Amino acid sequence: MSEASLPALIEQMLQPGFYPHPVKEPIKLIQTHISYVLLTGDYAYKVKKPVNFGFLDFSSLEQRQNFCQEELRLNQRGAPQLYLEVLPITLDGEQYHLQGESDAVEYVLKMQQFPDNALLSHMFDQGELTEEHIKALGKVVAQYHAVTETNDYILSFGKVSQVRASIDENYEQTEKYIGGPQTQAQFDETKSYTDNFFAKFPELFNSRIKNKYIRECHGDLHLNNICLWQDRILLFDCIEFNEPFRFVDVMYDIAFAIMDLEARGRKDYANAFLNTYIEETGDWEGLQLLPLYLSRQAYVRAKVTSFLLDDPGIPGDVKDNAAKTAAEYYKQAWEYTKPRQGQIFIMSGVSGSGKSTTARLLSRELGAVIIRSDAVRKHLAQVPLLERGGDELYTPQMTEKTYNRLSELGILLAKQGFTVILDAKYDRQHLRGNVISQAEESKIPCKILQCVAPEETLQERLNKRTGDIADATPDLLSSQLDRAEEFTVQEKTYLTILDTTQPHAAQLEKVISQ
Repeated sequence: MSEASLPALIEQMLQPGFYPHPVKEPIKLIQTHISYVLLTGDYAYKVKKPVNFGFLDFSSLEQRQNFCQEELRLNQRGAPQLYLEVLPITLDGEQYHLQGESDAVEYVLKMQQFPDNALLSHMFDQGELTEEHIKALGKVVAQYHAVTETNDYILSFGKVSQVRASIDENYEQTEKYIGGPQTQAQFDETKSYTDNFFAKFPELFNSRIKNKYIRECHGDLHLNNICLWQDRILLFDCIEFNEPFRFVDVMYDIAFAIMDLEARGRKDYANAFLNTYIEETGDWEGLQLLPLYLSRQAYVRAKVTSFLLDDPGIPGDVKDNAAKTAAEYYKQAWEYTKPRQGQIFIMSGVSGSGKSTTARLLSRELGAVIIRSDAVRKHLAQVPLLERGGDELYTPQMTEKTYNRLSELGILLAKQGFTVILDAKYDRQHLRGNVISQAEESKIPCKILQCVAPEETLQERLNKRTGDIADATPDLLSSQLDRAEEFTVQEKTYLTILDTTQPHAAQLEKVISQ
């Protein structure tokens, strides 16, 4: 947008004299379809545009004031260091003033400015974002969701009618882009998928309400809204303007981050985030909703990007790029709706044999969901993952319960098209047979991956293990080796033996090429 076409207020906010503190010149203006953000050096100021898109309405001064206050309140949850205060702007003649004496003519949200290189999106672009950052993000989001509010009113937004309304609105608002960035076939097939999903799985939505997974979430959780600042991951710029976008299933929330990472070509990072989050929360059943919400989040990015095509103040070259970006998101939304063949990998081996490492590397390659017996056991017992379990966690009854839960989850998710890795010792024939028989009955492809290494290597690995949720210690190794049952003739048809002292790439190739 050229400066000549900017509102007078924004033109004046671009001048250093507008502010009661020193600024870094030139003041930088960033704008979206709903706001102007002015970066002054130490502080950032956000002014909401007087627009009404249906899903948000900032058209009156009272509404803009209210939503500035809501934005401040809600973002105190994920980024209290960044969100400072809401200030009035007054007008004296033709001169605007920050916190002037007369009645407010506008409101602005004052925020702590952080450097661009703190944004996860910037770190990604510079090749600085690591898998360790992504796993830390998974834990931060899990903790964020654990304390977000829910109540009967918020839970009501999990009803099919409510969830469907926001998704159907996306289709209504993008029909005019068919023949542009969207295609008729993609539009029809994506909409048909969501229509069928709501018709087929009403009880799934009811169970999410019953188990209180509908919460006051972030609503817009992608890399542009996450930063690493002062050694803390902060979640900022959550949705304040629309309750149906904020009172959502936690799966809806994490789907934004997963979709964003996949759109950037890093499905391995998306997988690392997903598996970290799910292991922290134990919400494996929620994954049944993930394809729906992944499609929805890609679609809403397509829609918002398409809106730029209608803004007369946006330059032509920016519109050309927006059209290309929107087309990519529409395609991504459609691809999430395609049916997939689920499969199950049963990891097997004693503690220290490399099962979890192999499972993690394989999951990154295949986009698989990892379900670890250590996590399942502790979630069943309501023991924090990093807290050492007592003897009661390792009784035969608890072990049976843990493995039954593993097979239940594995079959459930594989039926929905997920690749699932069951990461456990699976040292008994009946435990392996339980999964195999159910997989055969459901026509789900199944493999057993037996991880092996010399006993001295096993001991060395266990001695070095730190910061892991597994409780096994080196003194248990001998008894584990003694108790492990041989594979039956039938099991050997599913079996691949992996020497985990060999290079990881060779191990993965052996599994994937079969």
